[in-house]
Amino acid sequence: MMNLKQIQDAALNLKGVAAETPLMKNENLSEHFAAQVFLKREDLQPVRSYKLRGAYHKISSLYKEETANGIVCASAGNHAQGVAYACKKLQLKATIFMPLTTPAQKIKQVKLFGKEWVEVVLKGDTYDDAFVESQLFCAANNAVFIHPFDDEKVIAGQGTVGLEVLQQSQQTIDYLFFPIGGGGLASGVALVFKQLSPHTKLIGVEPEGAASMKTSIKNGENTTLEHIDKFVDGAAVKRVGDKTFEICKDFLDDILVVPEGKVCTTILQLYNEEAIVVEPAGALSIAALDLMKDKIVGKSVVCIVSGSNNDITRTEEIKERSLLYEGLKHYFLVNFSQRPGALKEFVNDVLGKDDDITYFQFTKKNNREEGPAVVGIELKCKRDLDLIEQRLQNKKINFQYLNAHRDLFTHLVF
Repeated sequence: MMNLKQIQDAALNLKGVAAETPLMKNENLSEHFAAQVFLKREDLQPVRSYKLRGAYHKISSLYKEETANGIVCASAGNHAQGVAYACKKLQLKATIFMPLTTPAQKIKQVKLFGKEWVEVVLKGDTYDDAFVESQLFCAANNAVFIHPFDDEKVIAGQGTVGLEVLQQSQQTIDYLFFPIGGGGLASGVALVFKQLSPHTKLIGVEPEGAASMKTSIKNGENTTLEHIDKFVDGAAVKRVGDKTFEICKDFLDDILVVPEGKVCTTILQLYNEEAIVVEPAGALSIAALDLMKDKIVGKSVVCIVSGSNNDITRTEEIKERSLLYEGLKHYFLVNFSQRPGALKEFVNDVLGKDDDITYFQFTKKNNREEGPAVVGIELKCKRDLDLIEQRLQNKKINFQYLNAHRDLFTHLVF
């Protein structure tokens, strides 16, 4: 089992490389939850995520002979940026495998941080696909692989976040919330807190569509998920690390699962209310506070904000997912009578004064009395949905509510 000294050694090694990010009290969150809520701002690292810590600590520990044929990693983005930054600083060649679905902003940042020392290769749809390709490359080229989470040096590097939190805090910490992807950060901070602050409740947070650690702990063995929602790309893996699983199952007090839509709502709130830009994984710990709101009243709470590498082109999707989650965006398949004035009647007789049509797709069929249209409606109040459905029924309009039929909804709208 790893020990505290390994993490303390990592902290010494990272001086002058990784920033000592601030632990900041957030007044709005504190007031909202009637608690003292502090944010550990790992989004302010040079590569805008904590991943620099583990990547640099691991790579800098390698012997010259080990790095002779180059460094290799697989990553959905943040680990890749950490590896790129470290390799440029250490002047080592690296080949970085990333999923084809990686946001363009993250790919650009990897190239920016690595400069001429890094080559990016895009393979597969998920981190796991990119990982398989990276292993084949390593075997063919005798290169050294830098695992994003299932490595003791990497875990030790990520654990330095926990050391800093304890050094910076002026009071005892009752709850510590942190995101879980593969489990490197969770394992590192858990090792620190269980030895230096054992009374602190350690709460891991996973996205609902990729709850691989919670599933594994429930099953009593490391379990590979067949399908995952890749939206929270920094924390969406099919399988957590074997080493991280062993640590997390023993040390974590709880793992919370947060819907992706709730994550999106949190991203928008942090931007609009705090001017803080976070990526989906970076919002996980804060999004989970609502699930514990009764338990954290009057307590000292720390949330690790893991990263801010968000692609601006995802803004509309984030807003859409948030509105769907909050019950403010609804889609219907409506059969309109193909006569003049039918749409005008729908607007006047079905919609409320604050309701807004944000999506409309219709093709007129000249040989039919009715024609189907996909209609997206944004509400000011979620309770207004019942009124719309009642008016549709009163007008004897044939319709189908698409939000309740996920497969059909995805096919018609996205």
